[in-house]
Amino acid sequence: MLDGVTIGMTEKKDFLREGLFVKRISLERLLQSKSEFSYKQQYQYITELIESGKIKPLKASRTNGKKPALYREYWLIEPKKDYSAYEEELKYRLHSLISIDYYLAHLQTYEREREWVLQLSDYLKQKREKLEYEVSVNERSFEVWSREKFLAKELGKSVLRHCGLEEDFLNVYGTSEPLAYYSHTRKTPQNMLILENKDTFYSMRRYLLEENDEIFGMSVGTLIYGAGKGILKRFRDFTICVEPYMTNQENGIYYFGDLDYEGIGIYEHLSGLFQNEWNILPFVSAYERMIKKAKENGIHRLPETKERQNRNISGDFFRYFPEKLVGEMTAVIESGRYIPQEILNISDFTHDW
Repeated sequence: MLDGVTIGMTEKKDFLREGLFVKRISLERLLQSKSEFSYKQQYQYITELIESGKIKPLKASRTNGKKPALYREYWLIEPKKDYSAYEEELKYRLHSLISIDYYLAHLQTYEREREWVLQLSDYLKQKREKLEYEVSVNERSFEVWSREKFLAKELGKSVLRHCGLEEDFLNVYGTSEPLAYYSHTRKTPQNMLILENKDTFYSMRRYLLEENDEIFGMSVGTLIYGAGKGILKRFRDFTICVEPYMTNQENGIYYFGDLDYEGIGIYEHLSGLFQNEWNILPFVSAYERMIKKAKENGIHRLPETKERQNRNISGDFFRYFPEKLVGEMTAVIESGRYIPQEILNISDFTHDW
């Protein structure tokens, strides 16, 4: 004797041989949108679906015990879609650089993405030579699909992956928000100073505009606004978003931020990311002045470290400082307090202290 599962599978195979697409659906699901109907109306609704050929009772599911009875499960029946035209298109129309393996195995996905695949194929047939020129992600996206955000924020990456192509194939580069900087001089070599916070950037810019050339005894040619952790992403495009004199390898690059775990972490991460390109150093004299002023004002008056701050630092930051200063800085942050850059203002930038 066949059990209910075997009977159900046999019925499904019969439907498939007839070119129909089927899936099992419960009576409860079929009546979900008809919950306000009386049972008599629900019975009539199911009967009409059966008579129209849209569903067929799964007799092995047994009835619901009501009068008149309805089966507990049904086959939901739809004509099986003919994808033969898409198969032909994939095999004979697309550019040879597009892999068709994924789409042949997932024809429903191809139906959804077909418009974009054909546009990519036409681009490769007609404008492939444009790939010799490196352009931004959004520029290439518009060039291929007439949608500037298609590659970065829409279906572009999925379409490329399904076509067996990497993003690098399109010869693109990413763009971040441009660096904000002020150059006091274009002479090289020069010292460039990255500042974590906006207030200090504006104060030091104002100080240099007042015909000063040195900050804490160091000649500074350019100030760069780091915007906190934003510098980690923006500095990746340093060489393409600044003027040529700033990329002179003889220039010195210094960093100055809050004296807390996060500020130190930003420096260590930045220095580590670009150690093969730039030797980025802490601006030691600025941190010395921070500590001196904090001691003058009273360490106990410093703000408490923000909760949930990432305290994972390697200690590389401290190897550039004298031992005594390292002890004073670590004592501050280990006490649960920190020194913001804003402790310093334009009156502090002279080395005469």
